Amino acid sequence: MPRPLIPHRREAVLDAAEDLVLDRGFDAMSVAAVAAKAGIGKGAVYLEFDSKRDILDALLRRGTERMRARVDAEIGEHPPPSEAYRAAARALLDDRLMSAAFLDDHGVLGRHVDTVADGRYRARHDGVVEWLRDLQERGMLAADVEPEHLAIALSSATIGLLSAGRLIGPLDAAQIEGAIDVLARMVATFEPSQPAQLDE
Repeated sequence: MPRPLIPHRREAVLDAAEDLVLDRGFDAMSVAAVAAKAGIGKGAVYLEFDSKRDILDALLRRGTERMRARVDAEIGEHPPPSEAYRAAARALLDDRLMSAAFLDDHGVLGRHVDTVADGRYRARHDGVVEWLRDLQERGMLAADVEPEHLAIALSSATIGLLSAGRLIGPLDAAQIEGAIDVLARMVATFEPSQPAQLDE
């Protein structure tokens, strides 16, 4: 007799996999362990995903959407770059999986980091550049700022923030929030003092 269908099976697989990746790391995670944790058969996992790597790719896409939804809920549409940076940095720091992904953390993502060759990281960077160009066209970012350079600076600052506790010792929440605020204030120097009015 076939097993009954599990409601939201795909999400159950991803929830189980995320717990296991964060607990054991990607390399130690197995499809069998994901199936057991999700309470389904191993074959059911393969009905949703072709491989272990496909599961992690789906986890990272879900994490990106989770962060985007949090940022959108916090700041809405067309925020100044400094407010967008504050919200995005907080969302990233609060999400263990996405922090590991941003840092290319071998401890969590394992060998998967070394096998990604599909240009996704460059695409993410290009998306930030386009967002900054859009803000510039809307008059919310100074015209003399090169979006490509600002995108690299923001990524570098965020990687440094994520790495700081490991390099200089544990940081408490107030220190991290203060550092985010300082970085956002630096970004604010590139915002016009009188932003252009957006068309409704």
